[in-house]
Amino acid sequence: MPTLPPARACLSENEPHQYRQAAESFGSDAERYDRTRPRYPDAMVDRIVAGSPGFDVLDVGCGTGIAARQFQAAGCKVLGVEPDARMAGPARQLGVEVDVATFEAWDPAGREFDAVVAGQAWHWIDPVAGATKAAQVLRPGGRLAAFWNVFQLPTDVAEAFAAVYRRVMPDSPFSLQAMTKQALDGYSVLFTRAADGIREVGGFSDPEQWRFDWEWSYTRDAWLDQMPTLGNLTQLPSDKLAEVLEGVGAAIDAMGGSFTMRYATVAVAAARTGAA
Repeated sequence: MPTLPPARACLSENEPHQYRQAAESFGSDAERYDRTRPRYPDAMVDRIVAGSPGFDVLDVGCGTGIAARQFQAAGCKVLGVEPDARMAGPARQLGVEVDVATFEAWDPAGREFDAVVAGQAWHWIDPVAGATKAAQVLRPGGRLAAFWNVFQLPTDVAEAFAAVYRRVMPDSPFSLQAMTKQALDGYSVLFTRAADGIREVGGFSDPEQWRFDWEWSYTRDAWLDQMPTLGNLTQLPSDKLAEVLEGVGAAIDAMGGSFTMRYATVAVAAARTGAA
């Protein structure tokens, strides 16, 4: 789901990773985040594992360990790096080893990995510093892969949701255009920044972009349960959040109580080729 800062439209001169308040807001309800956030396509996990020289994986910005557990299920040994101890707690409880630190400041202590991955997190990291650190810890042929789930609401659902946002949050950038398939256009900035950072650092193959399309059906309750974890809502005052949830819930009821979300999971990936 989208984890862009709510003021994304105003950040054209700044990198998202500088917006630390938003980056560190998701731990306010870590258990809900882990329970409701979508997972990643198994085909993508398998492709990353198959393209790596081994099974030691570093999960950057691992949060509650959603992606980490998928890589563990694929046979990998995973270490997470997560700046928010509130998010790291559930990850550890669910079997993921986690170092609490920002990736830029994290000390690898001589450890090396076959893959460095980041699910829904690389935009919170300086793209050059992040690629530099990844190059330092990857074994030859190791894979760096940053990936995002991008939602693409059906037009009628997007129109209903956007009307609620305009009424309750008139300054929100989540317009009808942002809620439909044009959401990929907004995320393309993140894909480009990730790829440019990798190229600037050197020592990697030219970045590739992979896309995996899939769908998920949401009941009214399931969607409302996830909404408080979205980046544009995590810092919303409780009364405004309640108003948004009420309006969106009514819109879903009017549609019959459920809807189908189309997702595009996009990965920016490159292999470690030499010294940076």
